Amino acid sequence: MIQAPFEIEKLWNLSAEEFFSISKTLFEWQATHNKVYKEWVQLSTGGIDNPKALTQIPFLPISFFKTHEVYIGEKPELHFESSGTTMDVVSKHWVAAPAIYEQSFKHCFDLFYGNPTDYCVIGLLPSYLERQHSSLVYMVDHLIKMSGHNQSGFYLNDFEKLNTVLNELEAKKQKTILIGVSFALLDFVDAYPRQLKNTIVMETGGMKGRRAEMIKPELHAYLKERLGLDQIHSEYGMTELLSQAYAKKDGIFTCPPWMKVMVGDQEDPGLLKTSGRGVLHVIDLANIYSCAFIATQDLCELNEDGSFQVLGRMDNSDRRGCSLLVV
Repeated sequence: MIQAPFEIEKLWNLSAEEFFSISKTLFEWQATHNKVYKEWVQLSTGGIDNPKALTQIPFLPISFFKTHEVYIGEKPELHFESSGTTMDVVSKHWVAAPAIYEQSFKHCFDLFYGNPTDYCVIGLLPSYLERQHSSLVYMVDHLIKMSGHNQSGFYLNDFEKLNTVLNELEAKKQKTILIGVSFALLDFVDAYPRQLKNTIVMETGGMKGRRAEMIKPELHAYLKERLGLDQIHSEYGMTELLSQAYAKKDGIFTCPPWMKVMVGDQEDPGLLKTSGRGVLHVIDLANIYSCAFIATQDLCELNEDGSFQVLGRMDNSDRRGCSLLVV
């Protein structure tokens, strides 16, 4: 494996000044060693030397993870895949250093929620468990093991058992995190509405064609009413990222110190700004051996403090111009 251009441990406690410095270093390194990103930088900008701001760094369209193998060095053994039908072309994220992913989601969980050992961790992720190469299942499986609680685990479609376990945990006043895909949480609360007092419910999005789509405020309102909760938490992550943002209230996401978002103009994606409404662009410094600078297909409202809300998806979301790059 090619040596990373900085010490990995520096990532987990970055200041704003250090974030720019590390981002610049990583951009220059990836634009040299990542053949896909290198050619994209040349095609889209003609090449950039010594960027003076994060907004000057070119972002790779996320659709390239469907059409190109985006990695540095030798081809990794591990990869994650996005969900999709058998007819879909799925994204693949080749992961050269699984330990970096594990450190990223552990440090992020610690930052937002504390030590996993304080919780019983329950995963309600049927559509993800039914397929291989899910980065979400990989993360939740590790959090389950880190928790060490004997009732932590995955629950596929056995809602009766899940309801019984939640009853027992609530009776013990055990802090619990229930992480679920949207359609499965809806199916569960329809079958077993209840009052939760010691459980955090975290949705990870996704109806996966199982139920009618709902806007997030509608989804959260329904879950809160059926579970007796003041808030529903959310996780923002994707196959192409090794870091996550979390929302504890009102769907407003906050990033860890090694992750930052910006917004691009819908008509001119290269025009980036640090607040306002537009196309979500992510810098994920944990993506050392793939690409840390990714233009997503999500629309968002970015606040001055760096927090953001996801508004939906772009229409015709595969960016024009991706076909220009053949590597």
